Amino acid sequence: MRRVVCVVALLFAALPPATASARLDPQAAGLQVALRAYGTYLGPIDGIPGPATVRGVRKFQQRVGLHVDGKAGAATRRALGPLGRPLFGKRSLRRGAFGWDVSVLQFLLARRGELVPIDGFFDAQTERALRRFQRARRLAVDGIAGGRTLAAFTQHAPQAVHPVLIRAITPAAMVRTLLDRWAARYGVDKKLVRAVAWMESGYQTNLTSAAGAWGVMQILPGTWSYVETILIGRKVPRTASGNIRVGVVYLRQLLREFDGVERKALAGWYQGPASVRKNGVLRETKVFVSNVLALRDNSV
Repeated sequence: MRRVVCVVALLFAALPPATASARLDPQAAGLQVALRAYGTYLGPIDGIPGPATVRGVRKFQQRVGLHVDGKAGAATRRALGPLGRPLFGKRSLRRGAFGWDVSVLQFLLARRGELVPIDGFFDAQTERALRRFQRARRLAVDGIAGGRTLAAFTQHAPQAVHPVLIRAITPAAMVRTLLDRWAARYGVDKKLVRAVAWMESGYQTNLTSAAGAWGVMQILPGTWSYVETILIGRKVPRTASGNIRVGVVYLRQLLREFDGVERKALAGWYQGPASVRKNGVLRETKVFVSNVLALRDNSV
């Protein structure tokens, strides 16, 4: 079993008062990401647990029927589902991991200038960014955030040169509205659409992967062309709304191809439908699918 050190020991039993809100706490970024997924916090992911973060906690607590105190205690973190646990520093992190601690890792990488999705899913882009961090710190370049790598994030932490990570051109509230609108238009479960979008980008509109996947739904150029030419039959504007529309139409097509079996359709989304038919569902794909369905079941 890999030995893990607890890098940040704050358990977040309570958020600090507004007078201390300017103090950066990486664990707060994990909370902000989780609240953003549920639409109760629309501010920047900056690791500063100020009044807006407290209001987001209170709104979430009210929505799920918890005691409303603005404190992100154990009950609130459980209600946040997979994005509410575990706290950063409690385990090693590697590709495929999902949770609060991954959100914090992504935040810490982004503060150092890396353009990564801050959504709690340890994807290939996060792994590449982590490898660059490890190389720069002369650590073992294995793409795994183990004890030494986690500890390195607390050493010589940068000033907040990149303090605001999620201030997308299209606000998160509008992204959620567009996801729901296109899901309703094409008859796809809006909770499923939201979960896929969150796993792909954390509702960020300005992400482009190394493979050229772009936008909220992380659509590859070939997929965009296929949806435009075959499924829709007309050009789709390269906007946040257009990106979501293409993604929803493609997801609907996959659901049809796999006879409505969500796990197979999601596997086709992540791995490619031809690969799923030829090779079956790969291990990494199964992790992605399980995470999407967990988010869907928690009504993100």
